[in-house]
Amino acid sequence: MVHLRRLLGLAAALLLILLTPVPAWAITAPELRGASANAVVSPDMHGRQLQAAEYIKADLAGVDLSASDLTGAVFNTSDLSGADLRGAILRDVVAFASRFKGADLRNAVLENGLFMQSSFTDARINGADFTDAVVDRSQLPQLCRRAAGHNSITDRDTRTSLNCPQPRG
Repeated sequence: MVHLRRLLGLAAALLLILLTPVPAWAITAPELRGASANAVVSPDMHGRQLQAAEYIKADLAGVDLSASDLTGAVFNTSDLSGADLRGAILRDVVAFASRFKGADLRNAVLENGLFMQSSFTDARINGADFTDAVVDRSQLPQLCRRAAGHNSITDRDTRTSLNCPQPRG
């Protein structure tokens, strides 16, 4: 009888834990929770360790992020126009609706990045590695027109990493 009571008590406790709803703030975007998700921004962020940093509607235009490790960072509707990202590591980045207009991505590693609705107008991409990155189809023709070079970090060709068609000639 005592054993049965313990078992029922344990079952009741387990049900209580499993049926308790998770607070909504725990699963919503930081900006919806009223929290600031923006990592600290300064004009010179060269060579910094910025893994998993979050930039929501951030103004990173012209910021020096060269040689920084931004693995797993999130850029949500952020402006990186003219940003210096030379040699930056952007593996597994999520960049939604962000602008890389005129950004310097030479020799950057953008492997496995998700760049949905992001634009790369006039970005410098010589030597950039886009292996397994998801880039909007509308951006690919302009990127392929400018794609050249070889990434010195990953030893990959830029055109090949973007799956560009081979030039006729």
